[in-house]
Amino acid sequence: MRAIYERRSIRKFTNEPVDEALLMECIKAGMNAPSAGNQMPWEFIVIDKRDLLDAIMKIHPHSSMLETATVAVLVCGDLSKETRKGYWVQDCAACTQNILLAIASVGLAGVWLGVYPREDRVNGIRELFNLPAHIVPFSIVPVGYAAEKKEPNNKFFPERIHRNGW
Repeated sequence: MRAIYERRSIRKFTNEPVDEALLMECIKAGMNAPSAGNQMPWEFIVIDKRDLLDAIMKIHPHSSMLETATVAVLVCGDLSKETRKGYWVQDCAACTQNILLAIASVGLAGVWLGVYPREDRVNGIRELFNLPAHIVPFSIVPVGYAAEKKEPNNKFFPERIHRNGW
């Protein structure tokens, strides 16, 4: 529960490189997300080349935090793995959330950058990484050590809970 409540969107990172084993553990956590019919339609690109991180900032209008990130994970949906049509979006969302929670639990920081369904972002990222037609870029997660501190959230709104109907 601690990772859930303490996870925050961090947009400033130190220049300390992210340990490869920690990063792989976080991606592994993503791969353990639930998916419709266990289709697991995800694929990942680990991005650690500065020129690629910089190029993303020209495509994605809200990605300036990549300027201080040393690595990012691109989560993609593989439409050829779909056994439950259309659910790849929910599956990749669960995967991205698992990655973010894992990042928080191992002392790293990150933020969710939405790519899909914005066509300009999807097309730009697809072209930058030379993705095949059946691979759809879904999200980008910059990862690093936090260079900013944020207090835990308390986003509990009991008035939004309904029982047995509206």
